[in-house]
Amino acid sequence: MAIFKRKLYQLCFLFFVLFIPLSGVFCFSELSFIIEPSDITVISKDPVVLDCVAHGQPPIVIRWLRNGVRLAESERLQFLSNGSLYILEARRDGEGSDGGFYQCLSQNKYGAILSQRSRLTIANISPFVVQPVPLEVTEGSVARFTCQVTSNPPATITWELDQSTLPLETDRITVLPNGALQIQNVQLEDAGKYRCVATNIGNRVKSRKATLSVINQGSGPKPRQRPRIIAGPQNMTASLHYTVVLECVATGNPRPIISWSRADSKPIDVFNARVLGSGNLVISDVKPQHSGVYLCRATTPRTRNYTIATANLTVLEPPSLVERPESQTRPRAGTARFVCQAQGVPPPRITWLKNGEEVHLNGRIKMYNSKLVITQITTEDDAIYQCVAENEQGSVLSLARLIVVMSEDRPSAPRNIHAETISSSAILLAWERPIYNADKVIAYSVHYMKAEGLNNEEYQVVIGNDTTSYIIDDLEPAWNYSFYMVAYMPMGASRMSDQVCQHTLEDVPLRTPELSLTSHSPTDIQVLWQPLPTKLSRGHIWAYRLSYRTAADATVLSVELAQNSTQYLLGDLQPDTGRMEWNEPSSWTSHCTPKTSSIKVPPAPLLQQLEPLNCTSILVRWQPSPGSVVVQGYRLCYHEGQPEQPCIQLQPEDTEYTISGLDPRRKYQVKLLALSLVGDGYQADQTLSTPGCVSVRDHPVAQPPAPDHVSAVANSSSAVYLRWSRPAFASRKVVIYTARCTPVGLMNVSAIRYIQTTNQNVVIQGLEPNTRYELVVRLHADQLSSPWSSVVHQRTLPAAPSRPPEGVRVSLIEDGTALLSWREPEENNLAVTHYTILYASQRAWLAGHWQTLQRDGSNTMILLERLEPGNVYLVKISASNLVGDGPFSTTVELALGPGPRHRGKSPRHSDSGSSSDTSVFSDGQYHMDQKSMTGLMVGVCITLACIVAICALILINKGRSRKSSICKIMDVVNGERPHGPHAGLALANDHQADNIEALMPVMAQHFIDAKGVSNLVISRTGPVNGNNRGKRWQFFKRERRNTNTSQAENRVCLYEAGKTVLCYEEKVDAPPLQPSSLQILFGPLGGLQGSMGSSRGSSSGTTETSEGSHETGDSGHESENE
Repeated sequence: MAIFKRKLYQLCFLFFVLFIPLSGVFCFSELSFIIEPSDITVISKDPVVLDCVAHGQPPIVIRWLRNGVRLAESERLQFLSNGSLYILEARRDGEGSDGGFYQCLSQNKYGAILSQRSRLTIANISPFVVQPVPLEVTEGSVARFTCQVTSNPPATITWELDQSTLPLETDRITVLPNGALQIQNVQLEDAGKYRCVATNIGNRVKSRKATLSVINQGSGPKPRQRPRIIAGPQNMTASLHYTVVLECVATGNPRPIISWSRADSKPIDVFNARVLGSGNLVISDVKPQHSGVYLCRATTPRTRNYTIATANLTVLEPPSLVERPESQTRPRAGTARFVCQAQGVPPPRITWLKNGEEVHLNGRIKMYNSKLVITQITTEDDAIYQCVAENEQGSVLSLARLIVVMSEDRPSAPRNIHAETISSSAILLAWERPIYNADKVIAYSVHYMKAEGLNNEEYQVVIGNDTTSYIIDDLEPAWNYSFYMVAYMPMGASRMSDQVCQHTLEDVPLRTPELSLTSHSPTDIQVLWQPLPTKLSRGHIWAYRLSYRTAADATVLSVELAQNSTQYLLGDLQPDTGRMEWNEPSSWTSHCTPKTSSIKVPPAPLLQQLEPLNCTSILVRWQPSPGSVVVQGYRLCYHEGQPEQPCIQLQPEDTEYTISGLDPRRKYQVKLLALSLVGDGYQADQTLSTPGCVSVRDHPVAQPPAPDHVSAVANSSSAVYLRWSRPAFASRKVVIYTARCTPVGLMNVSAIRYIQTTNQNVVIQGLEPNTRYELVVRLHADQLSSPWSSVVHQRTLPAAPSRPPEGVRVSLIEDGTALLSWREPEENNLAVTHYTILYASQRAWLAGHWQTLQRDGSNTMILLERLEPGNVYLVKISASNLVGDGPFSTTVELALGPGPRHRGKSPRHSDSGSSSDTSVFSDGQYHMDQKSMTGLMVGVCITLACIVAICALILINKGRSRKSSICKIMDVVNGERPHGPHAGLALANDHQADNIEALMPVMAQHFIDAKGVSNLVISRTGPVNGNNRGKRWQFFKRERRNTNTSQAENRVCLYEAGKTVLCYEEKVDAPPLQPSSLQILFGPLGGLQGSMGSSRGSSSGTTETSEGSHETGDSGHESENE
């Protein structure tokens, strides 16, 4: 029942504050501006008029301020009757300069309001900051001059050649708005003296002259050059609606083609963007959607050779209000809340004004983020409040009126306030009812805050009118609190009661002190600690208990220490062991005593007290280790419990390090030791608990919002550009951001990167190429940390291969043909698009001529054909991807014999790991890699299994007719059949060839070659012998028929000594040979077959060699695309 009554009183009080009808509220005529001053630029000594017209209940008084200081009227400064400011002559130089920010202040009986800022600029132009410098270029190349001047308003840049003005844009000459002069395809007549001219409305200045010298290159052919960007785009920050120029100038032979794109794959605005000159991107009237990373790409025509330059464009936006404050009417002692939200780039800072002056914050008036909260409203709070959002691009204001209503028939204040301590977190507050109008009181409000300290937060509790006591039970131990009360009735609130103070009881310490452990010898540990702060001690400390034990022994030893102790030396300990604790048995702090032999190693560094920067970062400071041992560096380790995080290696000159990315309210142990050539030094240990991101009262405070508009762009193969916006919240302290970068699918914690910065962007470097990363950001302000932002993913750009192909090997498989094989470079996430093979004889190599082949990235072998006998060939190979070409492998040599190569000889091999001499293996086998040999063995086994199965089937199907076949064969053998050249053919025509086929004797002249050298084939009409061209390999080509062979049937004979000769005839259209196992394994290799088949008299090339294959120099970096 009591809870129900309390809720009812709270609802009635809320209704009274928000919805009570009050007379005189709607008669308020809000003060506002009709015309506000705007930015203006004038010439020195010109008159200036700044307009300001306000609307509201008269009389209205208008005053003017310059740079926040009120102006006084004089002969030069006159206040016009309509409120405008008139300056007779604008001054530019000295202390009396009229330039600056102007605002008008309008005031009537309800309050005062301040206008937006107006900037008055006196036109000026400085001498040139960057002067053009002399150039010397070759004919046909690119010349570029630059100049820079500080001007307000921005100056217009033109160029002169020998005192004659150059056009702003021609086919070859381009003048950019930023002052750059570009001359493409320089001619001899372009030589001369160039000068930069800058002009604005106030003045005109000229730069020094710079001479352009043009060198005549001659009529010879120009060497080929890869594209190179000599002037790439720069990171730019532009104001809204300005014009931006992204410069891109590239050289190369042939002249590269320049193209533009966005890193986020969004289209470039075709309406506001155009290309100026040979490749400069001009964006006019820039808007927020134009922000992003732009890529300039210079590509050699008809090739894949290109170079990329990137730049980030940030478009600044003036502030704009998302949520405006609203006017409110509140009774005396009530609470008013004004909300204001703004956005812009950079995020605007929000301040509050009261009657044109900045609000003074105190215990009653506070700012939470961008919200203004006024508690215990008094008559002095009746005013006009303005929310001001400003950044470097401008400011915007919005006003709201607070009306405080007074009632003559209000109750008197509660009296005889008394406070009594109940526990360490509770105080009983009692009072007596008001003397006047006590029967009309509908509710009481209790207000309390800490009595010590400045700017403490005030808390309020609303209770019903049926009680005169209340227990506040969410207080902190050992603190003084002040209390007062207010009584409410339907027509208003009472005055504040008298204040009383009361102290809460003490409580057990919130946690143990932070330890610092150091060993000076192998048998002692020096224990240091700092006294607990009042917040953690929760009262007066009267003693400490220090417990310690070894890691292997469960016996705990303890010692009692006095209340004023801050250190203790533990002696007679065991070397290379040790562990200790405070009064929390589960929270051990470990420390390893040094080994007995560790006498000459560096002593422990002098570790200073750890300092928490915020709830997620710790600052570690130390002094160098004393002693004569030279320190080579430091090792820093930290962990929360077990196991330890990966240690951090530091330089010997380092004396501090910031550990970031920690969790709030966690206890961490930090270890530091010095490193030397003789071994690791003694370690120093210290513990520290990160603070919690909550208020003093352990009540959750509104966390700062996470950074928004987080975006990431890959700058290169090892760097990512991460940017974000500051969320809309108020903080007068410096905001620190923590960026976390984690590889997607990470299993190793040491690869997580944490970077802290005060900027709103950061470049994360040292990343792996072509790797996808997860990136998040959070901010730290006023000892509070925001949540992590939304996750963005970004993949680093692929990098050109940094290693050559592995295991390069070349094998001579027949005269004039070699097989080259290799393995893919051992790099992570490397997508090879093609391989480039360079080979040449020693004579061609000495002349600087290489032959070039290219192979698709999925293949790792190729045939080298048309090799000349008696030569030693040099071979090397490189891998390439879409980014560029990798290095070439070590040159491999292949020696060819002086004459034709016979079939019985062993193939020769060369690889990048062997000596330069070609070795001949004696085993008679081709030495291939393990994968190729396994594939060949599997193929041979499958082929043999098929042959056995087919033979078994033939024997089974022909078993029934064997007896009759044997009889007929015997007749032939005994001479009962006619003899002659056509006897075998006659038998075949009688359909008896099948039986003879099964009983055919092995002949000495013709036989089935299992190795594929001869092509004897047994068909249903008998054995057929094609043209055997001798002892050449048939793996990669088909035999051509001899066109000189007679059209008559070829004869083939079966012979056995003492027996009749059976002769069969072969038709010219006999079935072709079956493909060999190597042909099945490697494919038909059409181009290779054609080239090998044509090596006897044809000059056609192979399909593996591109049309653009050509001889190059020894560098091997020039390649043609297929």
